[in-house]
This record gives sequence, C-alpha cells and structure tokens, in this order.
Amino acid sequence: MAKHNSANARIKREYFQYLKEAMRRDEASIDAVAKALSRFEESNGHKDFGRFHREQAVAFKHKLDEQTSVRTGKPLSRATVHSTLSAVKAFFFWLAGQPGYKSKIAYDDANYFNLSEKDVRIANATRQRPVPSLDQINHLLATMPAVSDIELRNRSLIAFTILTGARDGAIASLKMKHIDLVDRVVHQDARDVRTKASKSFRTWFFPVGGDALEIFTDYCQHLRDKLLWGNDDPLFPATLIAIDESGGFAPCGLRRENWKSAGPIREIFKAAFEEAGLPYFNPHSFRNTLVQLGERTCTTAETFKAWSQNLGHEQVLTTFSSYGSVAPHRQAELIRGLGINNVQEPASHELKELMAAVAKLHGISMNNL
Repeated sequence: MAKHNSANARIKREYFQYLKEAMRRDEASIDAVAKALSRFEESNGHKDFGRFHREQAVAFKHKLDEQTSVRTGKPLSRATVHSTLSAVKAFFFWLAGQPGYKSKIAYDDANYFNLSEKDVRIANATRQRPVPSLDQINHLLATMPAVSDIELRNRSLIAFTILTGARDGAIASLKMKHIDLVDRVVHQDARDVRTKASKSFRTWFFPVGGDALEIFTDYCQHLRDKLLWGNDDPLFPATLIAIDESGGFAPCGLRRENWKSAGPIREIFKAAFEEAGLPYFNPHSFRNTLVQLGERTCTTAETFKAWSQNLGHEQVLTTFSSYGSVAPHRQAELIRGLGINNVQEPASHELKELMAAVAKLHGISMNNL
C-alpha cells in the first residue's frame, strides 16, 4: 500500500499556503489541519484526492470511531473527531473549486463528513476547565526557591504569567525592552513577540495582589543590575547547559537568548506545581484565573471590556461592540483603578449577561463565582 502520493502532497502545500496567506491561520492551526489530512489519507490508503467520493467520507467517520488516543489510550473524544472531520471537510470544499479537481469532486460529497447533530452537541458542549485559584498561585510562589539565576527566572516566570495572562508563546519571545516597570505595562509587539494571530497590543499588570509584582520587579532589577543585561536581551532566557564536575551535562546558568518554543515554560510550570504538592495547571489556565477575577472585580461594562482588552481578547470585544474600543490611556486608568480588594457582585443584569458570555467562551462555570 502506497504511503505517499505526490499529487496529494503538492495540492496540500497549496492549501496550507492558502490557509496561511489568505485565511491568516497560524502555524499551530495549519499543523492541526495537516494532521487531520494525514489521518484521512492513512484511512483510505493514500488514494489520489481527485478520486474522492462520499463513501470515503463515511468510511473515515467510522474509522475515527475505532481509533484511540495515543496519549490516553482511550477512544478519540467527540471534540477531536469533530475538529478532524471539519478540517478535512473544509479542505475538500476548497479542493472542489481548484483547477483539475472541479470536474472530479462534488461539493455535496464533502457534507458526508458531517457528524450527527447529537455528536456535534457533545463535541461543542462547554466543559469546565481546571482553573488555579489565586491562593494556589500565591502558595506556589511562596514555596519556590529563589537563590540561583535559574530559580529566580522560574519563580518570576510564574509571577509574570499571573500578572499579565500572557500566552506562553509570547512569554518565550519577550525581551527586556518590552517591559515598562514604571507604567507596569507589557508591549506585546508582534514584530518581535510571538503573539496569537500576530496581533500587537499592550497589557497592563493585573491587580492580583500577593507578591507577584514584587517578585517580577526584583527579577528585572536582578537582570539589569547584577547580570548587566540590556533592552535586547531576553526577559526569560533559555537555560545554559554545560559539563559538570561528574562529566555529564547539567544546567549551570542562563543563556543570553530566548527559548525557541514554549515547551520549556510548560515543563517549569509542571515541575513547580509538583514540587509544591499542587495539581498541575498549565500556563494558559492562568488566563482563565484572570477571567474569573475580572468577572468578580469589574462593576461596569467599560471596566470589564478594558479587562478583556488587557488579555488581547478581540473576540470578546466583538461581543461588546456597541461600547466601542477602550482607548489605551483609559484602559490603563481602569486597570490600575481596580484592586483585588474591590471584589464585589456585578452591578447590573446587563453586566452579568456580558460576564456570562465571556465565561461561556472560556468554558468557565458562573456557578462557581
């Protein structure tokens, strides 16, 4: 059975280029599409895409029902099956309009990738995500060692993530120049920072209380005053590996360059939570912690919208489009004017509805707030 089809490979490259340049999809999204198409090709023996017919779509659905997750060993979730089928369906809709395929593929045949209405509801069901509390995060920070440069970096990494809610990909690429400690703002400039969808925006430090701000401020001063690092040096540098006394490789300090990916950040989070005796929460979960805090803290639609903008949530801002955008200076004033001691119930039914919409977007239950 053939494991490669050159014609398929060529048209997939064209499709990936279309997704990147025309649809502005990011690398992670395109990788997910590539994985879905690989699954489809494996299921039908790498047949030429030009020979696609509805029976292949139906057979693929049945095949996915029989597959198990490599990570868990359990059957694929309805959400995974749904996203896989949706990606393959979208590809064949696009392919049906391409030269050389128009006369071979019927648009309607792609609809046979659809799941039943019941399965779609299951796949799209909102599930509560594990979210760390501020008490857990503060306990984590209090238990982390802070003697060596590596330990200072790791502890500050946790503090910075709750202060800003920045995504781990962005954190891995930040430089000292992107931080303004006077105004307590992060300039997430897409020219240098790996932001989602290459968006540039500013994030003012959230009023989370505890020692996070002091930990991060002291760390920045350590980098500048003790290590003599400048604006173009990484905020969270990669680990320097060298040969230790036993002749093996071991971490021995900080390297003057950014991490290549967010992988090391997730490993630091995992190790820190484990050593603190707490369940593991990934970096992204801190964003949900901040969403929950905003839902309890913000008392007007304007402040809640500023809170959302601070997280870079364009989709949330669209939900509140009738209020327009909050100007950057006003966003800063509103964020700074809020404090963890200001927590209270939302002031109006309208605001509760706005908060519920954001909670639903993030899979967070309002019942726990």
